[in-house]
Amino acid sequence: MDPLIAPLALLVERYAGYPTAVLNHIGHPVMWFGRLIDHLETRLNTPDRSARQRRHAGIVALASLLLAVLVFTVGLRTILSWLPLGWVVEMLLATAFLAQKELGRAVAAVSDALRRSLAEGRAEVSQIVGRDPDALDEAGVARAAVETLAESTSDGVVAPWFWLVLFGLPGIALYKAINTADSMIGHRNARYADYGWAAARLDDWVNWLPARLSAMLITAACFFVPGASPGAAWATASRDARKHDSPNAGWPEAAFAGALGFQLGGPRAYDGEVVDLPAFGSGKSALGPSDILRALSLYGATLTIVFWLSLIIALMVWAA
Repeated sequence: MDPLIAPLALLVERYAGYPTAVLNHIGHPVMWFGRLIDHLETRLNTPDRSARQRRHAGIVALASLLLAVLVFTVGLRTILSWLPLGWVVEMLLATAFLAQKELGRAVAAVSDALRRSLAEGRAEVSQIVGRDPDALDEAGVARAAVETLAESTSDGVVAPWFWLVLFGLPGIALYKAINTADSMIGHRNARYADYGWAAARLDDWVNWLPARLSAMLITAACFFVPGASPGAAWATASRDARKHDSPNAGWPEAAFAGALGFQLGGPRAYDGEVVDLPAFGSGKSALGPSDILRALSLYGATLTIVFWLSLIIALMVWAA
């Protein structure tokens, strides 16, 4: 892999995003993964199977998804390696698996909507979270937006970049396929507890290092954001991250909370049922639109650090 693929992919995607014309014509790779996951589940996750059979079926489904992605991306990368500027095409394809621009846009839209009215804020935040929007007051809407921004900094930016640096286009595509499978079938309910077991466990594994790296990068970004505290960011992440049910999601969320003096997490309502979740940080919990903008400033500084780190790695590999 050309070492410049990762930093250039970050740069291009941060400012250009995924082209709307491409999305309208052929969709997005994550949508393609989703169709295959749905297709496999329809045939494999049937009610007549025992729990053991469902777990085995889920392993088969996940293996089938990853094999299809691996064969396609390795084959494509091999073809591109024969072309003079094939690495540029690989870089552009890799941008589809990053979410810097869209994540920032979606969270900023919540802040803008919440300034207009609570109803508009609820409607906008419902596009990026799974919790019941009608159960959220203004602070709840703002916290939901910041929590999503924090968690997605890891699994939408740092983790895919991490696997891109290591394994190029196949690495970032496989990561996104695993992450998509986990988001669709990796749930602890009657339908997916067994069938989605493999997807959930593998997603935990591929996010273990990136989640902790994300907390480090967020901590470093504090040095460039007025009012943000690097000491509190890392201390809160180290103390509170393990409270989360996920071995990974708590790291970026707790780092954001400590950095900005927020309290994130706490009880949430899903499908009319209140789930008592732990809190991260011990600061301000009554957040508003301006607090979302503060979080976006920290997010932007984190993206800048990821880019420069990626460029330094590329130059070191090039010089070696």
